[in-house]
Amino acid sequence: MRKIAPCLWFDNEAEEAASFYVSVFKNSRITAVSRYGEGMPLPKGTVLEVSFQLNGEDFLALNGGPLFTFSPAISFVVNCDTQEEIDDLWTKLSTDEQSEQCGWLKDRDGLSWQIAPSVLPETMDSKEPAKRDRVFAELMKMKKLDITALQRAYDGK
Repeated sequence: MRKIAPCLWFDNEAEEAASFYVSVFKNSRITAVSRYGEGMPLPKGTVLEVSFQLNGEDFLALNGGPLFTFSPAISFVVNCDTQEEIDDLWTKLSTDEQSEQCGWLKDRDGLSWQIAPSVLPETMDSKEPAKRDRVFAELMKMKKLDITALQRAYDGK
């Protein structure tokens, strides 16, 4: 396990959520499941934590009760090499059309993701302000990001 890994707090859906995420991303798996014991906050045998990997990255899902919920202030960025990958992940993850903007979406558990082309940082960090501004203006019009449209904006076409 890596020294730093995100921990996702769920009411009582950690195992279901981890199984869902593992089904969405390639090279993913559940690595461990621990359960509450006698005298713990939830009934004995209830899933406490699920350790899992998404595309080789470590995550932890915790069933901690209804005290906390997800916020868009924390999101996961998924860098995609192709439009097909963006389309596939968008279809599998997005469940709240009202929360979609600039490549961000919200999944069924309320977790925010940005599904972005791998080339986006390069185009947004252009040393040419006109290119950067065109890409940013195009990006602001989108919900799901379109690599071809962003590339056209970068090229000034």
